[in-house]
Amino acid sequence: MSWLTNLIPSFFHPMGAILFALMIPVIIFYFLKLRRTRVEISSLALWQQVINDQRVNAPFQKFKRNILLLLQLLLLCLIALAAMQPYLRGNAEQLTYLPILVDVSASMGGVDEKGETRLDLAKAEIREIIDGLLPNQKLTLIAVGASARRLTEFTDNKQILRDALGKLEVQDVPSHVVDGLRLAQALSRTQEIESVRFYSDGNLPTKPNPATGKPMAEVDFDLPFRVDFFQIDPAGNNLGITALNARRATPETWDVFLRVEGTASGSTETDVILKANGETVGEEHLVLGPGEAQRLVFKVDAQVDEFLEATLKPNGHDAIKVDNQAWLNLPKGRDVDVYCPGELTTFRHAIEALEGVDVFPLADGSVNAAEFDLLISDKSDDVQKSASVAVFIGVVPDDLKELITIEDQQAEVIDWQRDAQILQHVQLKEVVISELPVKNQGIEDLHIEELGYTILAHGNRGPLILSKRDGIRVQYFLLFHTDRSTLPYRVGFPVLVANIMTEAMQRASLTEIRAPSTGVLPGLELEKKTAYRVTSPDGKHETRSSDDNGVLKGISATMAGEYEIRQSGELVSKIGVGLLNATETRLETVDTITFNELSVEAEGERLLTDKPLWEWFAAVAFFVLLFEWWYFQKKPAGIPD
Repeated sequence: MSWLTNLIPSFFHPMGAILFALMIPVIIFYFLKLRRTRVEISSLALWQQVINDQRVNAPFQKFKRNILLLLQLLLLCLIALAAMQPYLRGNAEQLTYLPILVDVSASMGGVDEKGETRLDLAKAEIREIIDGLLPNQKLTLIAVGASARRLTEFTDNKQILRDALGKLEVQDVPSHVVDGLRLAQALSRTQEIESVRFYSDGNLPTKPNPATGKPMAEVDFDLPFRVDFFQIDPAGNNLGITALNARRATPETWDVFLRVEGTASGSTETDVILKANGETVGEEHLVLGPGEAQRLVFKVDAQVDEFLEATLKPNGHDAIKVDNQAWLNLPKGRDVDVYCPGELTTFRHAIEALEGVDVFPLADGSVNAAEFDLLISDKSDDVQKSASVAVFIGVVPDDLKELITIEDQQAEVIDWQRDAQILQHVQLKEVVISELPVKNQGIEDLHIEELGYTILAHGNRGPLILSKRDGIRVQYFLLFHTDRSTLPYRVGFPVLVANIMTEAMQRASLTEIRAPSTGVLPGLELEKKTAYRVTSPDGKHETRSSDDNGVLKGISATMAGEYEIRQSGELVSKIGVGLLNATETRLETVDTITFNELSVEAEGERLLTDKPLWEWFAAVAFFVLLFEWWYFQKKPAGIPD
């Protein structure tokens, strides 16, 4: 009988019932009111009417055939009921403070056959909650995309909530639900939050379930409240570009790799077009089965700067449009500029044996480059030279000289970061080192890290190898001199040099380049401390300044498309960013979110919110008032104009 209970109105303000007491003075007023009409009569027989009037003025006879009194009593009852704020109770729990998290990732922009996006469906459900708000309930709306963004404070103002909900738009980024939960957790420190509602299509970052092998959404978060997960139905078939990168095949050509994936819901078909500087350089026709992916390879000239644009033209329904394009900037091919003094013969010989490398200084001592891709030196003065990657041998940075002392003793390698790019596949265990870096008394690793350094290799009494990043540049410090070690005679030495060269070429975009994805624009090396105007694909402008190293970074790019960077009105650079996210493109969904201590399943049925009824009572009262005015103000019948 719970359904019958829900049909019985509940009242939010029962004290409004005291308005019913106003009927007593209204009725008394009609008891006391007596209207007599003066008329001239020709016979005493008409006095019988006076007697009848006295009988009518007796108690309770006034009610007979008095429409005005009945209408006023009905109007008063309706107003009293409206003041009591009746509502039909739903099956949703009444909460005073309720945060609503809305997924605005790219998949929520998926369009179904009816032309509705997933976000539109979520908005419709949230709008019902807003319309059903009771006076003691307050909502806050939180958009969850690349990060969490709070749209409103806790409020019961329906117009503010509707306006914020209407302005909510899809971002061309994957979803980070943990950021939204952390924001709700922060709100729970000032408000009593028992439950959080999360509206999403279930397209969340996943990883394989160890037990079943199926994808699962795992969120590293300890829930301090209950989470109600409301899943929106997926949109349908979709395909898109999930990867775009280029690799130098020869000094004259690039190999461009493009990956296209489709959803598991059905077969997809598309034409793939690759343009370089506006000219078509490749075109393919693809037919993908359910859940299939295909990789394409194109050849592109490396003799000039190229701006690549890859485009899909699907045949049939395609749920997401933003993943049908991707962009990639390819620089003109050139040799790698390396600075390595002649005294470092071991490094110099290893580098000169590589192809496509110009090593400075030349035989005559000249240096024909102002900036280097790679710098290797054992002189502290060379720290001032400009290089994307710098490796210093036997040099202690100036800001560490008070923390570290080099002693003339044998050092032993205790441990090293094997996943660090410079040390990959490099074996240091058997290396003999005749210089011992020692941390001064009272100095801990934390003191070194606070200065921006990362310890890559630990010795028995102090660090042996350090790294420090400065913007998009990186510096490595070998605190011991390689000439006083057996490292140059080990198999790992040429591997070490190759790792250094690989990183330098990658930072110079000379080996492999990946297309940037939405989220944040990649850092650009421009003029130092200069203001630049960034124009997004939707025409909005943002002014940002480069830092002391000339690096322009941290520019938000939540919309796929081309971004223009201008300085004093002149175009400096153009960067295109695409979605390039396989999870979003495949529209894979999960109906369970696993947290640290428990799992939350999607709600099987939608909760019914409380339905306020006071508007209806107020509306009926208004129409009763209009009827009363019309009925008693209309012209009596039989009276001439």
